[in-house]
Amino acid sequence: MNITFPHLGNTYIAAKVLFEGLGVDYTIPPLSSKKTLEIGCLYSPDDVCLPFKIMIGNYVESIQRGADTVLITGSCGPCRFGEYCELQKKILLSLDKDIKFIVIDEPAKIGIREFLNRLSMVAKDSKLSKAKKIKALSMAVKTINLIDNIEKECRFFAGFEKNKGEFARLLKTVKLEAIEAKGAEKTLKVLEEHYEKLKKIEIDNFKNPIKIGIIGEIYTIIDPLSNMYIEDILMNLGVSTRRTLYPSWWVKNTVLSGLKINFSKIYKESKEYLGLCIGGHARECIGEAILNYKHGFDGLIQIFPVGCMPEIVSKAILPDIERRYGIPILSLVVDEMTGEAGYYTRVEAFLDLIEGRKKLCI
Repeated sequence: MNITFPHLGNTYIAAKVLFEGLGVDYTIPPLSSKKTLEIGCLYSPDDVCLPFKIMIGNYVESIQRGADTVLITGSCGPCRFGEYCELQKKILLSLDKDIKFIVIDEPAKIGIREFLNRLSMVAKDSKLSKAKKIKALSMAVKTINLIDNIEKECRFFAGFEKNKGEFARLLKTVKLEAIEAKGAEKTLKVLEEHYEKLKKIEIDNFKNPIKIGIIGEIYTIIDPLSNMYIEDILMNLGVSTRRTLYPSWWVKNTVLSGLKINFSKIYKESKEYLGLCIGGHARECIGEAILNYKHGFDGLIQIFPVGCMPEIVSKAILPDIERRYGIPILSLVVDEMTGEAGYYTRVEAFLDLIEGRKKLCI
C-alpha cells in the first residue's frame, strides 16, 4: 500500500511525519499548480466545484508516482463534500486507476469504533507496536499544531515587523526544510527550531497595519492555488491577516465533536444568525466575522468556490453584519476561470477603502 492524499493546507507536513513514523509507504503529491488544476478540470464534471478538481489533479499526479490508496477526510453533513470520495473513485476507475479510499469521517457521525477502525487501516502495513503507532500519531498531531501556529504568527506579525519580509522568508524556509528533513523526528525538530527563530524576529508594536480576517469555505482559504495566494500577497503588502480555519483547528474540532464537548466561541457568535449546521463551514464563517470585528480587525475577506451552497448562505448574511458592526467585507468567488487581474484589482481597491477609513479615524 502506498498512501497519498489531497493537499489541504499544511497537512502534507503532518502526513509526512505520520507515515515516516509508522514506516509505511506514501507519496506526497506535488504542490498544487496550474498543471494540477488542468488535470483536474480535464477529468472532472464541468459544474463541480474548484476543490474537487484540484483534488483529482493531486490524485492523478500521485498515482503517476506510485500511489494506490487515497486518504481523505469526509463529511456526513449536508455539504456535498461528503460525496466527494464516491464520485472521485468512479472518475479514477474510469481512467483505469484501481485506487482505494480511506475516508476519515467525524467520530460523532460514524461512531468511535468505526473511526478507530479506519485509522487502523492507515497503519495496517506498519510493523511497529501499538505504542509506537500511537507515538507516530501523537507526533503528527504535534506537527500540524506547530506548523499551523508558525504560519498564524508569521501572517499576523508580518504587519508589525521591523525588517520587511522576515516572517515571509521564515515561513517559506520552514516548509522547505521540513519537507526535505529525513525522518519524523528531524522534521519535528526543524519546526521547533524555526518556532524559536520566529520569536526572535523584531516587531514594532507602535505600527498600526491594516488587519484583515480571512473567512469562508475551508478549502479555498487554506489552499494557496484556490485563493490565488492572497495571504502571501497581503503579507508582502504589510497587511496583518488572521484566520481560524486551519487543519489543526479541524482536528481539534473533530475530536471535540466526537466527545460532544465543543464550546467554540465561533458557534456562540454565529447562533443569532445561523443556529443550525447547514453544511460546509457556514457557521464558522459567520462566527469568525463577528469575532474578527470584536478583535479590532479593519475588514474581512470571504473566499469560496462557485456553487458552494453553505457559503452562498453566509454571503447573504454578511451584509447585515457589515451594516450592524460597520466592518467592510469583500466576498471573492473563485473557480478555474477566475482572472488574476480583476481579482487582484478588487483586493487592492478594498485595501484602499480600509486605508482611507483608518486615516479618517486618526
